[in-house]
Amino acid sequence: MQASMQEFPLRVSEIIDHAALLHPDRPVFGRSIEGPILETSWREIHRDAKKFAAALIGLGLKKGDVVGVMAWNTPRHLSVWYGIPGAGGINHTLNPRLFADQLVYIINHAQDRFLMVDFDLLPVIETIIDQLPLIEKIIVMTDRNHMPDSKIPDLLCYEDLIAAQPNGFDWVQGDEHEPCGICYTSGTTGDPKGVVYSHRSNVLHAMANCAADMMGLSSNDRIMPVVPLFHANGWSIAYSAPMVGASVVMPGRDMTPQGLFEMLELGVTFTAAVPTIWMQLLQYLEQNNLTLPSLEKVIIGGASCPRSVVEMFQNKYGVQVLHAWGMTEMSPLGTICSFKPEIMEMAPDNRLDIQETVGHAPFSVSLKITDDTGNDLPWDGKTQGRLWAKGAAVVKRYLKQEHDAVDVKGWFDTGDMASITSHGYVRITDRSKDVIKSGGEWISSIALENCAVAHPDVAEAAAIGIPHPKWGERPILVIVAGETRPDISEIMALMAAKFAKWQLPDDIVFMAKIPHTATGKISKLLLRKKLAAQNYMLPV
Repeated sequence: MQASMQEFPLRVSEIIDHAALLHPDRPVFGRSIEGPILETSWREIHRDAKKFAAALIGLGLKKGDVVGVMAWNTPRHLSVWYGIPGAGGINHTLNPRLFADQLVYIINHAQDRFLMVDFDLLPVIETIIDQLPLIEKIIVMTDRNHMPDSKIPDLLCYEDLIAAQPNGFDWVQGDEHEPCGICYTSGTTGDPKGVVYSHRSNVLHAMANCAADMMGLSSNDRIMPVVPLFHANGWSIAYSAPMVGASVVMPGRDMTPQGLFEMLELGVTFTAAVPTIWMQLLQYLEQNNLTLPSLEKVIIGGASCPRSVVEMFQNKYGVQVLHAWGMTEMSPLGTICSFKPEIMEMAPDNRLDIQETVGHAPFSVSLKITDDTGNDLPWDGKTQGRLWAKGAAVVKRYLKQEHDAVDVKGWFDTGDMASITSHGYVRITDRSKDVIKSGGEWISSIALENCAVAHPDVAEAAAIGIPHPKWGERPILVIVAGETRPDISEIMALMAAKFAKWQLPDDIVFMAKIPHTATGKISKLLLRKKLAAQNYMLPV
């Protein structure tokens, strides 16, 4: 017997078709790179995406060609997001904050043929264009009036290209397993590695994202993705929002608290970003006695979120916080901390304890923890182990690598250390390369950091292990002070209430600035180098 159902390839073009057909006039707002806040709709984004796809083919784009895109979150970027795969191309997101040599590497490694760039980011490309021999055309994402002067000859104007195209372009068709997009890892331990998403993986991932126990999105939401589309597939929001027909607010390049608050006032109900963004916004709200009347939910991911941020959002502003975890290799959703019935029955303080975890996995993602020899460990909320993942949108092999990135049973080693509760809630305790092992026992650097930033005068904290002749390693805490330098005894007292004596840091070091990667995460590799350059030694 054979199944009797229709073939329906899961291609991302179907998502924007759906939004344009069933939610055509749903507002899409955005701060343009030219300056003004503009309003468009899914109908118009769909129209421009099709015109841009036609323009790319007119320029010679062939199926499977890679188009690099360096752009902020704008409505124009959404049209490009769908136009490239709609033309049969592969959308390669480029982070303008990467070091020049990393940009050169990933553009050449992915074999980008065309480049798309917002006009304010063109200087980034100008500094490296001589090292990009495969680039044939550069399209500046603006109108004719804002085309910049440049040393790069023959720049193309995005708005001119789409204006020249007729309506009625038909998407390039193909198999759902064809490549759709590329994101590169941060490359903190070597060259960045390319993760190639398929049409199928992006569609399935977006469907999982929308589920009620995950982001819980609907056409009644107005979503603002603060996380850039060039960070880990934009957390899939550029697929998930039109999939449910939600209204969208694209914040552009202004990441200041003032700029984000202005966009939130457009009626945003749901938003997503890394913790540092929200810590700055909360400080701005407090200083200016402001409220968030429309905001209902905030997704916080990319780094561990301090308990104080969760409490402030929920207790003072009435905004539900959903802690999340994922990675570029997982498209990126791995878990979201929504509440199962068992959690809803808990006392408020116990629910906050759960919110310090990163939540549970959706259908389509499987997780497990193991010891160093690969034996499965229990889900008891206490036992820590290596966190592994497999699923419909989890990487199998990095671009141009000879060997798979998974084991013989298809499990991908996330590089994180974690414990998992009996209800499936994951607590990330460290990166495997960052875990502090003292006297044979693990100490969670993340837990130390979260405790430290609960002090009102601590702006940022990083815990790392320093070699010790007796214990192997001992933790120290590096702190960036807020407006007032905190008292070390107060920080230690805060930690003594939550940690055993042997887990407490042996030293607290103040720095003006902690080094970060291009994706905004603390770089403990660079931090260790910085301390080594200062000839740091543990106190005797």
